[in-house]
Amino acid sequence: MTASTTRCTTAAKTGTPRTSRIAAVAAIAVAGSMLLTACGDQTEAGQAKDSGSASQGSSAPLFAKLPEKYKKSGVIKVGTDAAYAPMESMDGNKIVGIDPEIGEALGKKLGVTFTFENGKFDGLVGSLYSGRVDLVMSGMTDNKDRQQGLDEGKKTGKGVDFVDYFQSGTAILVKKGNPKGIKTLDDLCGKKVAVQLGTTYADAAKAQSAKCEKDGKAKIAIETPDTDAEAQVRVKSGGADADLNDYPVAVHVAKTADAGNAFEVAGEPVDAGPFGIAVDKGNAQLRDAIKEALDAIIADGSYKKILDKWGASQSAIDKAVINGGK
Repeated sequence: MTASTTRCTTAAKTGTPRTSRIAAVAAIAVAGSMLLTACGDQTEAGQAKDSGSASQGSSAPLFAKLPEKYKKSGVIKVGTDAAYAPMESMDGNKIVGIDPEIGEALGKKLGVTFTFENGKFDGLVGSLYSGRVDLVMSGMTDNKDRQQGLDEGKKTGKGVDFVDYFQSGTAILVKKGNPKGIKTLDDLCGKKVAVQLGTTYADAAKAQSAKCEKDGKAKIAIETPDTDAEAQVRVKSGGADADLNDYPVAVHVAKTADAGNAFEVAGEPVDAGPFGIAVDKGNAQLRDAIKEALDAIIADGSYKKILDKWGASQSAIDKAVINGGK
């Protein structure tokens, strides 16, 4: 994730092991303590408007597909961690990025308003379980562990369903000039890696460290700060040699941080997998409506326009899939 200049958070957030940041299931066990708070005027998609009302939404092409709850309220609440440009980040008091704009496009098809609420990544699934939010859109990797509510093989929750909407791979973000000559995951053996807590990349770092030891090499010294922004600071300062991240996010950081003078992406992305919109397993009607709406914005070209705008066209999919992660 990139750093955000303004965060909208609450004090009552806890969590242990997004993305991709991305198998935050351990936090599910303490889901009751997870709180999210709305960030006010976020995007046009996130503003509370009369346009989300059932009377006006009923003319939208997929309004009838929604559960009655959302037809009446005109609102779908979405949990996100807005420190992960270009997926989502703060611009003043607004949440901007790929996810909010896709949410806005989905809302037009469904006739409701998507309101994005900011919180820590490793608490988002817990907030979905508690009903505090209806969806999670936060560059979250769809994988079997999250689908099944597993963390390191242990059952920690009921799991979630995903509507896959984006394709990404693991990238290695290093200091500009790549002083340690890192090109592959194997080059991380004996190095220091900072990676955000609760993400699939934290798990990837652990798995790679185990592989290093199996191959007779030194293990990886892994740090897991709460945010990807903190991981980036560690790399920039030389306190860590690399940060594992989603490829489009790493590319964005390398291009924009310090006008492109702070970081670079080492090597090629690996282990491509989907990002998914997380939905409670008990809310299959909403899940299916989201899938139809996603297929609709893919078909009409609005989905591609959003990805093109944010420089992420390489991550586009051509069809929505439910639980396509491995």
